[in-house]
Amino acid sequence: MARITAGVGCSHVPAIGVAIDQGITDDDYYRPVFAGFEKSREWIKQANPDVIILVYNDHCTAFDSSVIPTFALGCAAEFQPADEGWGPRPVPVVKNHQILASHLAQSLILDEFDITIMNEMEVDHGLTVPLSVMFGQPEAWPTLVIPIAVNVVMYPPPTGNRCYNLGKAIRKAVESFDEDLNVVIFGTGGMSHQLQYKRAGLINPEWDNAFLDRLTSDPVGLAQMPHVEYLREAGSEGVEMVMWHIMRGALDDHVTEVHRHYHVPASNTAVGHIILENLT
Repeated sequence: MARITAGVGCSHVPAIGVAIDQGITDDDYYRPVFAGFEKSREWIKQANPDVIILVYNDHCTAFDSSVIPTFALGCAAEFQPADEGWGPRPVPVVKNHQILASHLAQSLILDEFDITIMNEMEVDHGLTVPLSVMFGQPEAWPTLVIPIAVNVVMYPPPTGNRCYNLGKAIRKAVESFDEDLNVVIFGTGGMSHQLQYKRAGLINPEWDNAFLDRLTSDPVGLAQMPHVEYLREAGSEGVEMVMWHIMRGALDDHVTEVHRHYHVPASNTAVGHIILENLT
């Protein structure tokens, strides 16, 4: 059967993608950001996933205020890169595992998660930056990718608990798929940051690192965190962190923390990254 072997949490700061695309990752400012991903690139080569399920949020590229699904599952054959305001990044087209994506849609909907099925969708930096920090600049992405877009842009976003349970449902769906596939799931976004109004530039390293600690050791308790705490402690965009619960819910209750990286700042955002492996 297919199985989820590991999870990756990763910020998707657009400036990181710009630094990669412009070849400035070794500049004094960006060098410590990217140094923390060197071990990650070696790890993912060894992990060699057949499929990545990548949980991210769209930034008004595929969706706008007229239609914003809470959970949207990409079921198209491929997804063209696009972005809001920057133009599309010079990265490979994202190729899907359509059969597994269709199986996920069926399993999740019959498991009573109201998933929006996307048979056409562009993907922005929320999805492509995590791929770039893990794989560099290949001619083609070395693995198939199933996108799951989560609304954290317009109120109300889903709760951490709902996301955690969605992760469990994703694992159930993957393990019922009758093909031998090594699947890694990504939860992206965050960490603490606020992009506007009086608290613009807010970064909270203490909160961020406590979140990473609990993601490994106390995922059930962490998933109960209310939206107002993300807003108060991690800024208006800190609510993106609910997407990491989907990744964590898809893993074992007890996991091995393989690698962690945290750096402030990249642009005006804290960069967080973690790799967790299942014990079984």
